[in-house]
Amino acid sequence: MSSFVGHLFPGLAFIFLGIYYAVLTSLALLRGQRLLFLPLPPRNKRPWGWLQQLPAEGVGKTVCGVSGLIGTFFIPLGSNRFAMIDWEDPAQPFLHHNSWQHMTMYSFLLLSGLVDMVSRCCLARQQVKLEQATWALSFHGVALLFVSHLQGKDALETRAHLLVVLPLVLAGLVLTIELWFPDQPVLWVLKAWMTLQFGSWFIQIGSFLYSPITGHPWRADKPGDVMFLTTFFCWHLIANALLIAAIYGLCVLWHQRHPPQQGAKGAGYQLCPTDSASEELKKTQRSGREGLP
Repeated sequence: MSSFVGHLFPGLAFIFLGIYYAVLTSLALLRGQRLLFLPLPPRNKRPWGWLQQLPAEGVGKTVCGVSGLIGTFFIPLGSNRFAMIDWEDPAQPFLHHNSWQHMTMYSFLLLSGLVDMVSRCCLARQQVKLEQATWALSFHGVALLFVSHLQGKDALETRAHLLVVLPLVLAGLVLTIELWFPDQPVLWVLKAWMTLQFGSWFIQIGSFLYSPITGHPWRADKPGDVMFLTTFFCWHLIANALLIAAIYGLCVLWHQRHPPQQGAKGAGYQLCPTDSASEELKKTQRSGREGLP
């Protein structure tokens, strides 16, 4: 990540993920879904093969995680930052601190992607809670690593990295709350918003640190440069909120031109209601008792 390209590709990945969440949220609201992700039927009742069951989100996380791990240690080509300890030094100090922190961040992403794929392709039943908990853990872990990443940074980089922690913490908090309240559209929107914010701001950090638009480096000894960081961060918040609104508007137009067919609403695998207060269950129980001798 110690370059503009190292910030660009992870940032773009999270921007695309945020757009994906925004599209799913918009369509779920228009269709009246109770859940953002409808549960899959049991594995033995799925008509498609395992390759078709691979989740796009899980595959994307895995690919980005593996690519990030390789890039962290071996890019630029010919470099090798895999050594953790200098065994030749009597003090045996740790080496490549930033690289190992970046590796841990990408490992969280890889872990979440693998859990998504195993849950949907290998287990008898999809473990939605496990997928959600692992993704929430990833955001919390990366946020913790970014706080530690502030060591040795000047005031400018410290402010920039503190601001990137904010969407990480909020996204992790939203994902954690979703474990108990998965049917809250406000949480869906916040998740898309904070994912977009993290991605766009991460690219912005790479821009002003390694490739400033003006050609002049930002300086920590200039109060104006430090103050404008927060201003730019707020602009990103507004721009990402407008992007979500625009995506919703486009989905409304698409939904009007392609309305769901009769009976399509709520289509998909649904868990059998087991609430004793259910009217249908009461009727079934009553008719069963009447049929007994």
